[in-house]
Amino acid sequence: MSEDDGVAVVLGTCAADIVELAAFRGRARELESLAIERGARLAPFGGCAPMQGQLSLAVRPQRWLLLTAPVAAAPAATRWQGACAGIGAAVDLSSALAVFHLAGSAARAVLARGCRLDLHPDAFPSWRAAATPIAQVAVILASLPAGWLLLAPATTARHFHEWLVSAAKPFGLRSTTQPSLDLVLAEPAVAGRA
Repeated sequence: MSEDDGVAVVLGTCAADIVELAAFRGRARELESLAIERGARLAPFGGCAPMQGQLSLAVRPQRWLLLTAPVAAAPAATRWQGACAGIGAAVDLSSALAVFHLAGSAARAVLARGCRLDLHPDAFPSWRAAATPIAQVAVILASLPAGWLLLAPATTARHFHEWLVSAAKPFGLRSTTQPSLDLVLAEPAVAGRA
């Protein structure tokens, strides 16, 4: 999804397994250590942490969303549930959240049409995350070097997608095939374009 073809906004959905990890009271450090042992880095509050084919987001204290590419074997939540016993909870949110990827030079302008946050790069740089209403939908928003990752409740995903399409049309919207999580997490060819 590069901008080399002159398209100002590219919108796609992204398939992902989504696991919410929540630390029990006083056990956040143990959960963070467990995650490191399992090859995951938990993001600081208000941020994103990329890993090989994974992304963690933290928009609530001592809670993280882990996004990975979907696999046919046991869901990611099942693998985490046993490991977290006694120190935290792991909940599969893969069916509860829809994941959208918005990229292109006008992506910030599109989001600004319905977002209450200051999305200027100085206020909301790459690798930041927040929960905010956009178009009256509770959205988790993550700024990545290759664009924006938007997680919306599955129950309102259709409305949110229609709003994104409508808001992006004046900027030259192009829909794309479903990008892989690896592609979404990749650094863009030219830095600073999100």
